[in-house]
Amino acid sequence: MADRNNILDKLNGLESRYEEISTLITDPNVIANQDRFIKLTKEYKELGDIMDARKRYLSCMNSIKEAKDLLANESDAEIKELAREELSINENLLPQIENEIKQALVPKDPEDGKNIQMEIRAGTGGDEAALFAGDLFNMYKKFCDSKKWNLSIISVSEGAVGGFKEIDFAVSGENVYGIMKYESGVHRVQRVPATETQGRMHTSAATVAVLPEADKFEVNINEGEIKWDTFRSSGAGGQNVNKVESGVRLRYMWKNPNTGEEEEILIECTETRDQPKNKERALARLRTFIYDKEHQKYMDDIANKRKTLVSTGDRSAKIRTYNYPQGRVTDHRIGYTTHDLQGFMNGNIQEMIDALTVAENAERMKESEL
Repeated sequence: MADRNNILDKLNGLESRYEEISTLITDPNVIANQDRFIKLTKEYKELGDIMDARKRYLSCMNSIKEAKDLLANESDAEIKELAREELSINENLLPQIENEIKQALVPKDPEDGKNIQMEIRAGTGGDEAALFAGDLFNMYKKFCDSKKWNLSIISVSEGAVGGFKEIDFAVSGENVYGIMKYESGVHRVQRVPATETQGRMHTSAATVAVLPEADKFEVNINEGEIKWDTFRSSGAGGQNVNKVESGVRLRYMWKNPNTGEEEEILIECTETRDQPKNKERALARLRTFIYDKEHQKYMDDIANKRKTLVSTGDRSAKIRTYNYPQGRVTDHRIGYTTHDLQGFMNGNIQEMIDALTVAENAERMKESEL
């Protein structure tokens, strides 16, 4: 009962906030401040879902109380039987709604709603690692397509026999970081490479980094101190890339707040045949790089609080193994295994992400007052 009262107290407090925001988002001064308006609108939607659950919760509790009153005071056998049925239905439903509310009340990662920059790097394994990096990119591309997210390639270094030595790309859409953050880390593959003449199984690896994209107002960059170079691109894109200096390279001196030392950041972008667009995308990568570095301590603190590595995705940790001979994929953080490797590589990774999300939410629920 104390737990139930605690939930109701929290819900009642959120109801006041919900009503406050409903007034604020109609205020012309708030609407004029787009940054604040967007944040409040997002919070209003999230609280609206919780308020809907609150209504169902209170209705369920009232139905239980009414059914118990009927069983205690009613003499009609038929009415009492209906009351028993109603009581049974709602007593089974109540814990489900409680769990839904508890998960909704768990503090969310403020980064979850952001777009992302992703990096895939071939690790140990030579040509086979580059081929595997290409397989991972194709897997993520198909997944992004299924979510109707926009994926745009920023830079590519192709492997000697296919795949990628490294590939950087951006993904935009709804709640992208909140879903894709679990992919950060070392991905290991066990299979017989196409380049293997003796039929021996090899173990190779690729590293994936998922970075929340920084908004302009979150990172202070003096654009006047950026040094720009242009160059002729190479690779896909038609004849234009070899005739026009559409590729851009920026150099920026930045003081790392964690070490106090100045570092030179070097970023290249050849994504499009339009130089201004490449400049804007290089700036976006610069903002994201600095934001990621400046918030690494925050990420590390979160990781230290978690018993699993689910939430932050330690980039040095082996998180997943793709075993081709056995047709299985295993996530080592939560011990989750699927035997549909082919479907997984075709972008059907939502079930794995759902399992990781449940594991993280369970950990956060333990930390919360609920």
